[in-house]
Amino acid sequence: MSVVIVTGSGGLVGSETVSFFCEKNFDVVGIDNDMRKFFFGRSGSVIWNLRRLKKKYNNYLHYNLDIRDEVKVNKVFKRFGKSIVLIVHSAAQPSHDWAAKEPHIDFSINATATVGLLEAYRKYCPDAVFIFVSTNKVYGDRPNYLPFVEMEKRFEIERDHRYYNGIDESMNIDNSLHSLFGASKLAADILTQEYGRYFGLKTAIFRCGCISGPMHSGTELHGFLSYLVRCLIMKKKYIIYGYKGKQVRDNIHSYDLVNAFYYFFKQPRCGEVYNIGGGRFANVSILEAIDIYQEITKQKIDYGYVEQARRGDHIWWITDISKFTSHYPQWSLTYTIEDTLREIYTMQQSLLER
Repeated sequence: MSVVIVTGSGGLVGSETVSFFCEKNFDVVGIDNDMRKFFFGRSGSVIWNLRRLKKKYNNYLHYNLDIRDEVKVNKVFKRFGKSIVLIVHSAAQPSHDWAAKEPHIDFSINATATVGLLEAYRKYCPDAVFIFVSTNKVYGDRPNYLPFVEMEKRFEIERDHRYYNGIDESMNIDNSLHSLFGASKLAADILTQEYGRYFGLKTAIFRCGCISGPMHSGTELHGFLSYLVRCLIMKKKYIIYGYKGKQVRDNIHSYDLVNAFYYFFKQPRCGEVYNIGGGRFANVSILEAIDIYQEITKQKIDYGYVEQARRGDHIWWITDISKFTSHYPQWSLTYTIEDTLREIYTMQQSLLER
């Protein structure tokens, strides 16, 4: 028996990880108590996704528990012990704005619970691989000080700039505005590095920008492309916050991200950090995304604009994935922005029709 443990198994990355490894005939153990509903209300709930996974996969076992409950987490790890070959820790409180309202809860989920999981890993299955899903927000607002060029529908940087092909792992994480969410994720990020480097465990940190895919329960506070589609389908006004709607995000499809996890799992290293995202292959501004959706659906998106940007939000983020591709040259991105948008739209439509 080879067991994969997935925290946040009902979320976008978690559910993609469950599907990926179930279909490769691993026994997958999911941990998720639908905290997303607590964060974002009913529209953010992942219950529909958890039900789908339980129905689809006989080799999926679900635990409805809070990752902050160390006693219960340890019972799960103890039960499966050295049969555990991989832990993918994707559970999190994912919103800047929510973290500012509830900093204690945010830190307890994002940072403190990660220590508990790392300790359970070290105690019960130290030969396994531990992957932590981190965020580009660990760099704070430092990217906002790049020399941007304003174009018709996006901000850009010059082709001869060192970060034109994306921001790599060398960017400084200090002396910048992170948001409380960014700070709690950074704490967990560094802890996961340290468990790799200090204890010699096989840990990896994947610093993601926007992750997209059809299984995302997008809300206004989290899930850019998914929430945009939901607004279109539900005839709800989409609100752009600041930067004239020209802020740029690269987007990595959840399948491509989990496939990267798989490559690392097969050839692990200790305490590695990777910036991972859509890079120059798949990036878009808000205004460009609206244009693409309107072209795909032949419908007009109703949107409004608020001058004040979200505090600490990035003006431009494109990821340099060259470190990961140098370590794992057979991995590649496969989903363009248009591919991802079409998938999300199809899934949202099917959910609406049920």
